[in-house]
Amino acid sequence: MNQAATSKRKKMGLLLFLTVLQCAISSVNTYSVSNPNVVLLIADDLGIGDLGCYGNRTLRTPHIDRLAKEGVTLTQHIAASPLCTPSRAAFLTGRYPIRSGMAAFSRVGVFLFSASSGGLPSEEITFSKLLKQRGYATALIGKWHLGMNCESNNDFCHHPLSHGFDYFYGLTVTNLRDCKPGQGSVFLKGVQMYLVILIQILGVTAVSLAVVHYVSFFKVPFEALGFCLLITCISLAVLIFFFYHFRHLNCFLMRDHQIIQQPLSYENLTQRLTTEAVRFIERNHNAPFLLVLSYLHVHTALYASKMFRGKSRHGLYGDAVEEMDWSVGMLILGQILDVLENYNLSNRSLVYFSSDQGAHIEEISSSGEVHGGCNGIYKGGKSTNWEGGIRVPGLLRWPGVIHAGTYIDDPTSNMDIFPTIVKLAGAQLPYDRIIDGHDLMPLLQGKVIRSKHEFLFHYCNAYLNAVRWHPRNSESVWKVFFFTPNFTPEDSSGCYDSHVCFCYGGFITQHDPPLLFDLSRDPEEKVPLTPETENRFYEILSVIQLAVDNHTRSLQAVSDQLSWNNLVWKPWLQLCCSSFFQFCYCDYDSENSVPEVHSG
Repeated sequence: MNQAATSKRKKMGLLLFLTVLQCAISSVNTYSVSNPNVVLLIADDLGIGDLGCYGNRTLRTPHIDRLAKEGVTLTQHIAASPLCTPSRAAFLTGRYPIRSGMAAFSRVGVFLFSASSGGLPSEEITFSKLLKQRGYATALIGKWHLGMNCESNNDFCHHPLSHGFDYFYGLTVTNLRDCKPGQGSVFLKGVQMYLVILIQILGVTAVSLAVVHYVSFFKVPFEALGFCLLITCISLAVLIFFFYHFRHLNCFLMRDHQIIQQPLSYENLTQRLTTEAVRFIERNHNAPFLLVLSYLHVHTALYASKMFRGKSRHGLYGDAVEEMDWSVGMLILGQILDVLENYNLSNRSLVYFSSDQGAHIEEISSSGEVHGGCNGIYKGGKSTNWEGGIRVPGLLRWPGVIHAGTYIDDPTSNMDIFPTIVKLAGAQLPYDRIIDGHDLMPLLQGKVIRSKHEFLFHYCNAYLNAVRWHPRNSESVWKVFFFTPNFTPEDSSGCYDSHVCFCYGGFITQHDPPLLFDLSRDPEEKVPLTPETENRFYEILSVIQLAVDNHTRSLQAVSDQLSWNNLVWKPWLQLCCSSFFQFCYCDYDSENSVPEVHSG
């Protein structure tokens, strides 16, 4: 009898122990997915085919590949736009850029000048704002490209610090060939036709007035001739000054609101960005933090430090990719991993790696060297909505929370990061606006097997270009194009004559009916389907058109942040760390120590 009672007590004790243990495990699991540190690593113009984890066998990217091995690889991760500015706006807000006015109706779809007045509107809610409200320390290091000032050169209405970041170290615009001596000028190539036309108009006007006055058809006051001549001379002087000093006026490094290096120096630049990221983590290890490290690699002008220059098998582009991989290793998987472990941060940190859009395949240097990347099997590249322009790397790592070595083939978007990390931080999603992204955690943890994205809308600037449809009851991924860019030369896969593809007029070909592809069978978008090859052709188009109609009705009129008025250089908005007589020169960043580099 006593033995039976003892045995029963032991069983009850064991049951109680297991119950307590299960509660403890549940408590740990619940804690582990609440308020994690968030590290978002964004490359610039990196092709999906540039990484070993996506099939590249000649570029060395062991640290980024390790992120894939220890986390989740998204194989159909889609950028919300094939251009920098709108893609980054969508990433930060979780919304299509057309909703925030960050999609252009003009030819130019990105900001080119530091003294433009357009930018991410202050009423937009970024994930950095919401995480900051939840007690997160927040930092953006690297490229911003979403505007700076509105009405004066110190209102900083579009600056990162006005959008929820506590700390900023980087460029407010972007890296351009014009920023690096000897690398040519993409900007001049794009506008030289307009400059020539403007000068011709001014010249012809002045000469015509002089001739009319001379032959006495009617008298033209000398004041009018003088005024035309004065306007012509002033316009030429401003243009010459601007282009001669473009590097000083637009290519500078800031810390918070202060310029610390003007013009930007590329010497050890990636090491300096990495050092700033490391220091931010060390300063904020006691509280949850959000770190966005937005690399300048591999947007031209290409650069690499001495330890990486000439080491890859793909010229300067390959050197830049491998240097970026070193930085990822330093920050997440290399020496800094020891710091994360010492502070017990490794298992409490979600890491995401991606690119703002696909590789810029038209980038070729003046010497003929390829300065653009590889989009793998996918057609097209940056500035197009062919898969090569919008299908980007998508890697997420969170030890103990998401399963290592997992591949997810369903469509996902860079807009999904917004709701994912906002929910993880315990913040509420905005209820007064449409959020186009979806929480990725159920998909990453295997709780669901299908993405919530049934439709994705692909814009070329502000023009709806294509739509992707992944039916709930099918493995097919249908994609329709309403228009496609005219490649130059015709047998190429890019717009080499104009450097990027454009979205309207003679630069495109309209399609009626739209081109239809099934990406599950034809990911290279080689052969459009027809009513003869797809018996549900018109049914598919009808469903997609209905989705387009519903999407279009959800759009509201907003201010165009990329109008010509908001794009042009405005002298009164220009920042200068010294006087114009000193050519806006300063360097307060030269003493910034950098980590030791080991290229192997």
